[in-house]
Amino acid sequence: MKVLITGATGMIGNKVVKLCHKAGFKVHYLTTSKKKIVSKENYQGYYWNPSKGEIDTACFDEVEVIINLVGATIAKRWTPGYRKTIINSRVKSANLLLESISTMKHTVRHIVSASAIGIYPSSLQNYYKETSKEQDLGFLGDVVNKWEYAVEKFNALNVDVCILRIGLVLSAKGGAYPKLAKPIKYGLGAAFGSGKQWQSWIHVDDLAAIFLYAVEQELSGIFNAVAPNPVANYKLVQCTAQEMDKKIYLPNVPRFVMYLLLGKMHRLLFDSQRVSSDKIQEAGYMFTYDNIQPAIANLLKKI
Repeated sequence: MKVLITGATGMIGNKVVKLCHKAGFKVHYLTTSKKKIVSKENYQGYYWNPSKGEIDTACFDEVEVIINLVGATIAKRWTPGYRKTIINSRVKSANLLLESISTMKHTVRHIVSASAIGIYPSSLQNYYKETSKEQDLGFLGDVVNKWEYAVEKFNALNVDVCILRIGLVLSAKGGAYPKLAKPIKYGLGAAFGSGKQWQSWIHVDDLAAIFLYAVEQELSGIFNAVAPNPVANYKLVQCTAQEMDKKIYLPNVPRFVMYLLLGKMHRLLFDSQRVSSDKIQEAGYMFTYDNIQPAIANLLKKI
């Protein structure tokens, strides 16, 4: 089988590519950098520029499945201009893929797309499932709504759609976790705010494996891509300290301090979302890392 991957050179994409190759899939990928185009028997790059509506449509040749991982990081100060970048990087890219195959003879039958648990409102009490009606009314909710709407339009072309709402990705090679772990290593770690806010996390290896599982099992619909056991922020910090044989001495970091440093982006550290993984487990996926302690122990060996 041949798959087309957007965001293939990113933290998650790299792992998804390796799993696809291990499964015997040939990979086409799209990149905005012509310097990153590689031509191999099982790994072929193609140029695109979603902001300008440019794409090499040869990328779709014999492709059955699209794995859509592209999107500008949200871990950057949310200036008005960058807010547009966050949304456009997700919506324009999905629209370009859709518009391209709608005007050509193609073999695409399935798209598996990233999304985010940011669609759920912050709450210390609620336990969110894919069927939950509550939605975040702020910027993150707006991003996810527009993102998922753009992807769901593939249904109109008789392409099955699977959307994975991703939680806090724990990786040793990128994302938020190395930044969280570094001050703890030097005795400067602390929880944020009350520390009670729920963080629905997932080990990057499980996340990549879920993307492959969704492809192989031909899953459709919306699934939360989070580990089965969310933890409070203070538990994540304390567990990391214990694995490093360190202690947490500093008081929790007040919310206003992070607002001054990060602006509205600070809510990424303080929002609370306790999210269910029941649906993906009921679909048959078995987590390698379902509890935080072994996940952190694995990551700290690589940091």
